[in-house]
Amino acid sequence: MLGVTRFFRAAITDCVTAARCFSSASSATANLQPFKLYKLDNGPASTTTCTREDALHYYETMQRIRRMETTLSSLYKEKKVRGFCHLYSGQEAVAVGVEAALIPGDAIITAYRCHGFVVTRGGSVASVIGELMGKSNGNVRGKGGSMHMYGHEFYGGNGIVGAQVPLGTGIALHKKRNGTNNLCVTIYGDGASNQGQVFESFNMAKLWNLPCIFICENNKYGMGTAAQRSSSNTAYYTRGDVIPGLWADGMDVLSVREAMRYATDWCRSGKGPIVVEMETYRYFGHSMSDPGTSYRTRDEIQTVRRERDPIILFGRFMTASGLSTDEEIKAIDKRVRQEIEQIVQECDNAPLPDIGTAFTHVFREYPKDFFIRGSDITQKIVPKE
Repeated sequence: MLGVTRFFRAAITDCVTAARCFSSASSATANLQPFKLYKLDNGPASTTTCTREDALHYYETMQRIRRMETTLSSLYKEKKVRGFCHLYSGQEAVAVGVEAALIPGDAIITAYRCHGFVVTRGGSVASVIGELMGKSNGNVRGKGGSMHMYGHEFYGGNGIVGAQVPLGTGIALHKKRNGTNNLCVTIYGDGASNQGQVFESFNMAKLWNLPCIFICENNKYGMGTAAQRSSSNTAYYTRGDVIPGLWADGMDVLSVREAMRYATDWCRSGKGPIVVEMETYRYFGHSMSDPGTSYRTRDEIQTVRRERDPIILFGRFMTASGLSTDEEIKAIDKRVRQEIEQIVQECDNAPLPDIGTAFTHVFREYPKDFFIRGSDITQKIVPKE
């Protein structure tokens, strides 16, 4: 427990002080937590510049995800959200920072804690809230729920622990075979890091030199099990064997962005896969059925919220550097809050899906005369001329 708190206290002063030292009206330079390297001669720079436009976008997107998740927590308690509900609060900097480094055509696949990535990939908040409420305006028309949402170049949302990792490896193979400069970001958690299929995927990705960024989103706990209780090596960025690795502060959106810029350059230059560990923290329990306090203390959670919250820290950076004012930050917070409140009303009034849609999008709908070998036992293997 103390190790968690000590890590999150480490970088507070540097972030704000650096912003005061290097700033202008349109951009500001910030110092970053030192990156940790594995089998790399050099890593991302220790400083980065952020424009006012980017800063406002990053802050608003993180705040939108946070407000969405807080609202879903309330809706779950009101029994308007049923079934699984895995919230992303505390980890917003990872989703926003990852997206900031990607280009059109890049793909993302992640695990069941996927709400934030739906938003950063271009999905609407209404589609997320509607999906969890089982409404027809949901991301997949109320069929998928919390763990199964998709979008353009976003392949979920996967409910089986670690199962998305070989899928992401396959997507990276597709990108390479297509001859594009695109890649796949394959995200898994510390709880999935010991899955055999993860290491099998590492091997294939390196063997075939695939443009795959494997991200271990280390939020410290796999369900209720602390990382050090399940992994003999908790330096997840070093666990790719011959694949190089990189550690970044996952509570700092700019650190995440710079780590991703380095990783994307690595893949696009033909060097193959890379493993990136984003050290972050989840505020809620594993899911809404888990209070999240039986395996960690309330004081630990509150300390992180108070001292290392990614939204609060980035807001401080913005105001200290002159990228924004306190009034602008408050205006964003108010606008996002009102936006989410309006969306909840819309989703409340949205109709439930028609029962007939339960049978659509289950199998691919082929033309009636399309021959599928083995689909009809009365047919011969070779169709008649």
